[in-house]
Amino acid sequence: MAAEAAGSDLIHVVALLAAGVVAVPIFKRVGLGSILGYLAAGVVIGPFGIGIFSESEAILHVAELGVVMFLFIIGLEMQPSRLWGLRREIFGLGALQVGVCALLLTGVGLAGGFPVSQSFVAGAGFVLTSTAIVMQLLEERGEIAAPKGQRIVSILLLEDLAIVPLLALIAFLAPGGADMSLTQRLTEVGIGLAAIVGLVLAGRYLLNPFFRILADARAREVMTAAALLVVLGSALAMQLSGLSMAMGAFLAGVLLSESTFRHQLEADVEPFRGVLLGLFFLAVGMSLDLHVVIENWRIVVIYVVAYMVIKAIGIYLVARILKTGHREALERAVFMAQGGEFAFVLYSAAAAVGIIDSQANATLTAIVIISMVLTPLAILALRYLTPRDEQSLEGVDIADGLTGSVLIIGFGRFGQIASQPLLLRGIDVSIIDNEVEMIQAAADFGFKVYYGDGTRLDILRAAGAGRARAVLICVDKPDVAVRIAKLIKAEFPLLTVLARAFDRGTALQLIRGGVDFQIRETFESALVFGGSTLEALGVDPAEVAEVIEDVRHRDAARFELQLVEGVRAGARFLKGNIGTPIPTPLSQPRRTGQALNEETAGVLHKSEPADLTPGANR
Repeated sequence: MAAEAAGSDLIHVVALLAAGVVAVPIFKRVGLGSILGYLAAGVVIGPFGIGIFSESEAILHVAELGVVMFLFIIGLEMQPSRLWGLRREIFGLGALQVGVCALLLTGVGLAGGFPVSQSFVAGAGFVLTSTAIVMQLLEERGEIAAPKGQRIVSILLLEDLAIVPLLALIAFLAPGGADMSLTQRLTEVGIGLAAIVGLVLAGRYLLNPFFRILADARAREVMTAAALLVVLGSALAMQLSGLSMAMGAFLAGVLLSESTFRHQLEADVEPFRGVLLGLFFLAVGMSLDLHVVIENWRIVVIYVVAYMVIKAIGIYLVARILKTGHREALERAVFMAQGGEFAFVLYSAAAAVGIIDSQANATLTAIVIISMVLTPLAILALRYLTPRDEQSLEGVDIADGLTGSVLIIGFGRFGQIASQPLLLRGIDVSIIDNEVEMIQAAADFGFKVYYGDGTRLDILRAAGAGRARAVLICVDKPDVAVRIAKLIKAEFPLLTVLARAFDRGTALQLIRGGVDFQIRETFESALVFGGSTLEALGVDPAEVAEVIEDVRHRDAARFELQLVEGVRAGARFLKGNIGTPIPTPLSQPRRTGQALNEETAGVLHKSEPADLTPGANR
């Protein structure tokens, strides 16, 4: 019997893997995307398809861990300072969009003749966009880190937070729900806030020491287990306190975003995230009750169209009111027009307290799932109806088959100057850039620059990265520079990579990304500027050179410390202009200084703290 049960379970596992492996490549080949492939495969193998699975709910609960891990990885990319910078988008843009769309969708239910409570629950559930679908779409398009992607992420975070007050409202709207005391409601809110504070404190003071101890053990499998423990433990803590699991995982990622173990954690979680996220979409497809759709097809069709169109209009209006451009507002409206996985939670809670019956729950769930299925198709339609404004490549050659021994990516002011020593030495240089105007202007000054995007692997290969002796990353945008560096080092690990860093933080990321050399774009010019100022003030050139070398030495020591302890470390190596700082040696002496006679002791006792003059700290 046990062997038969094990065989049956294995059949289910093989069926899940086969469905994804077969469907996703086919759907991607025809341009429909991986998400639609997973959803369609789920419908086929689910209880309302060929019936390999009979209970999709159990798989859906497990598959939700894919969304949890996805949010953890997004959190790793979102430093606290960056998250704080999005506070206006989260609590301004996000709250306004949720409020406006909830009112509009409630109005749709009322227009259909449903009671206020049912209309509100149905509309509020549909307001909660599918985090999994939207984040996956943003990742596939490479727009998570872009400003418009960050605004969508902010709205999704607010929607995750909104599940708590919405569940409280359902308890209030339930028959007899008004009898719930204010103390009970405040207790629920307090538990949620306490869970968030507890998770923040644990992440701030416990996680780094915890991973440091595990790293010293040098057991890779233990680090992987610890990464999963942090993700799932945070998700469980938030779930038990009434919040969403995704919110807990996201907070854990944010708290570890500045940890020295961040890249290790991301590498450990990534394989599980990809498999479970695909499983989530398969389970959503299985959950589509085709019998309910057939029996209530008129209601389903009407409300899928009405909800998606009205929600998209609400999103577009909010975006335009807040001065967002037409194209971005339209894309956001199409991206977020569907319902999401949190609607299942809300509808189940409403059914449990008697606001809606089981038939209405099944119908609303089918409406949400169909809207999720339609989202990739809506985005394809948007792409064809509003094609991107492509740059004219007239007179510009696309990078293909380049053979230079040095490849320069980005030919702005920095790249132009960096190319001069190489060209004067007679080195064969290939140059690519993705700004047509700059390429055309460079041609007027005798430079042959090819059109190409350095963030794409196929372009790098066509530009000769696989044959070059060195690559110079000279692009303006810091996040693009880091992305190119990681891509090159991942695909061409033996290639020498030199990169331009926008600031100190970017320099640290480039070092961790494996570049062989990086330089902050203003560092050396600022040193020359400061040295010239000293000479203008009459300081001897030899002494100026010594001062500049001391600054360079201090900066290098501070940078080494920041690689280990974070960007705020090493402040003692800076010379400030407030108060009278006490000079600190670059390396601490093993013994404190001692006076050898009384006269020296008296001088030392009376002397004021010395300035950071050259040689004072050596």
